[in-house]
Amino acid sequence: MIMAKRFLSAFLAASLLFTGSMQAVQAAMIGTEQVAESTISAKGAQDRAKIVDMLSRDEVQSELVKRGIDPVEAKSRVAALTDDEASNMASQLDKAPAGAGIIGAIVLVFFVLLLTDILGFTKIFPFTRSVR
Repeated sequence: MIMAKRFLSAFLAASLLFTGSMQAVQAAMIGTEQVAESTISAKGAQDRAKIVDMLSRDEVQSELVKRGIDPVEAKSRVAALTDDEASNMASQLDKAPAGAGIIGAIVLVFFVLLLTDILGFTKIFPFTRSVR
């Protein structure tokens, strides 16, 4: 009993000793805009702008429409890409030869949109089923 009292009094003394060294912490809500701005890098923004510029071309938009893809939806999906995905897609666009690159880019965008449909992030194509 005496041992338990000594342990308890030592514990209380130690806890009181350390309460004075505690620092005040303030928490605040972080807005969605702040999080989005902090996660999007300058390189990622440049890559997205390059892809959107390519998607804004008349011949690319006509090919997207022929394949049943809404150009506005494709641009919104490009905006939702991660920095790594945007960088990968932009580098593939740079490496593609002129003329053939447009078709390759359209096919690439088609597969990205198809993959997001299959994963359940979007519902663009009526012929896909979500895995979710």
